[in-house]
Amino acid sequence: MGNKGALTKTLTVVGTVLAWVPFAAVVATSVPDSLRRGAAQVDYLIPEELFPIALVAGGLLLWAALRARSRVAPIAWSFGGIIAMLVGGMALAVVTGLASGATEPTGPAMIAVAVTIALYCLALAVLGVAGILLGRDVFSS
Repeated sequence: MGNKGALTKTLTVVGTVLAWVPFAAVVATSVPDSLRRGAAQVDYLIPEELFPIALVAGGLLLWAALRARSRVAPIAWSFGGIIAMLVGGMALAVVTGLASGATEPTGPAMIAVAVTIALYCLALAVLGVAGILLGRDVFSS
């Protein structure tokens, strides 16, 4: 195990908390709106809209993982997946005309974009779990 100092612990905690902020934002906005309307209302784009937070979280966790020499692969892969799915989904939306509204949001193009959104969320969740596991590693004796 590498460095378990205060900086590594701080990077781990802050990065992990930031990785879960987009999901907390979905819950914080969806529950009151759903209760008010009487039906489930979920803005599934919030995690991607909060990409800057996810970017900072991934950077902090990658830095902490490299310092601790622990959980580097899952953090690096999930961080890369977040970036790839965001960029890929946006490029796909532009190419298919979904981004401009030239194409109706139905059919294979919409399914493909929705899959990139789901994979982005999955990669972000993996990053959050890897952050928790890294925290367990750096805070263990």
